Amino acid sequence: MKPKITAIICTHNPRPDYLRRVLDALRAQSLPQSQWELLLVDNVSQDALAETWDLSWHSNARHVREDELGLTPARLRGIAEARGQILTFVDDDNVLDRCYLKGALEIALEYPFVGAWGGTVRGEFETKPEEWAEPVLCYLALREISKVSWSNNVTDGLAHPCGAGLCVRATVAKEYAEQVEKNPTRRRLDRVGQSLSSGGDYDLIETSCDLGLGFGNFPTLMMTHLIPSHRVRLDYLLRLLRGCIVSGVVLRYAQSHTLPPKPSPIKVGARYILTCLTRGYHQARIFKAERDAVRIGIQTAESSLFVESSKISD
Repeated sequence: MKPKITAIICTHNPRPDYLRRVLDALRAQSLPQSQWELLLVDNVSQDALAETWDLSWHSNARHVREDELGLTPARLRGIAEARGQILTFVDDDNVLDRCYLKGALEIALEYPFVGAWGGTVRGEFETKPEEWAEPVLCYLALREISKVSWSNNVTDGLAHPCGAGLCVRATVAKEYAEQVEKNPTRRRLDRVGQSLSSGGDYDLIETSCDLGLGFGNFPTLMMTHLIPSHRVRLDYLLRLLRGCIVSGVVLRYAQSHTLPPKPSPIKVGARYILTCLTRGYHQARIFKAERDAVRIGIQTAESSLFVESSKISD
């Protein structure tokens, strides 16, 4: 019987204790295994996951190897291999609540006009973040969803799900794969190795709108994001912030050929000093990283290499 849902884990050199919890949570799903399949996409891990991770507990699970490094190639491989009508992308540090897959299926049936959706993402920190980090923890895909929200307006941030635990209809995923095949630039919107670009999530989600569908967030979907100590340090959070903002600027330019105002170096420098004096060093660094990221995003979008194939709808 063809599965209704495919759970896809894209991973590169996963942390073993985290991946074990991810798989244990999937094993405990309330949705009968006959209704869903599991794909573990090994994206060039140093030690082949098929040799060390046993998936025999699931009768409808298999290992898949993708040898092009990058989250987008790994996702595309998962999309190509999936047989489910709904695809749920589970990061290798995402612990789904027991009813997550069942809830994803119920949403698909109740909201046929929504093509991509997610829900609440709680954080479980290995090391408690310091107070200064609070304004940028949102970049770790943490969010609390208290009511149903959906939209077909790509600028609607409240309805926009994140990549962690993202559910998409197979029709949306396949349309996205076809569009990326025609426009290789879009492969650069997401993470490759140590790069922290994050536009691929939004690109996939917003493909729903190309098919006349919307996207949304639903409080019935809940999961835990496991966050190691290094991800709450200033250097990592600044890199993550830059990656998210740069890829966001590039994606918006690709969609509409619009760019945000270019930051003034003089104003940024003055604001940096004032922020440092009034709010502290960390907040000043965060502010400057945001402004630098906008500038770099504009430069990237305007580069001749990008403009050649920038329009996503082509």
